[in-house]
Amino acid sequence: QVQLVESGGGLVQPGGSLRLSCVASGTIVRLYDTGWFRRGPGKQRELVARINSGGSTNYADSVKGRFTIFRDDTKNTVYLQMNSLKPEDTAVYYCNADILTFTRVRDNYWGSGTQVTVSS
Repeated sequence: QVQLVESGGGLVQPGGSLRLSCVASGTIVRLYDTGWFRRGPGKQRELVARINSGGSTNYADSVKGRFTIFRDDTKNTVYLQMNSLKPEDTAVYYCNADILTFTRVRDNYWGSGTQVTVSS
């Protein structure tokens, strides 16, 4: 079994920063593409940032220049550094990853989410 567990969410004032972490655990051989998605109040889930196993990244236009995604494959962990946060960044943030397990099956997994609230 594989689990993705996010942490690092919370309440922050506009202009502040947070760093989200997502740790993958279980019978993992390798992480492939990983990413962060979010669902704001009354909104659909959207891609925030993605990073592949080669380190290439892409970002939603709304977060470019403010958010940075990076990963540490030795720890099976992906991070999202969020700076200059705005109220419109308020959402539940979800980790997503393509993972190859010991059963030699590559599948897609989701974490349960972490709440980020940007408010004064």
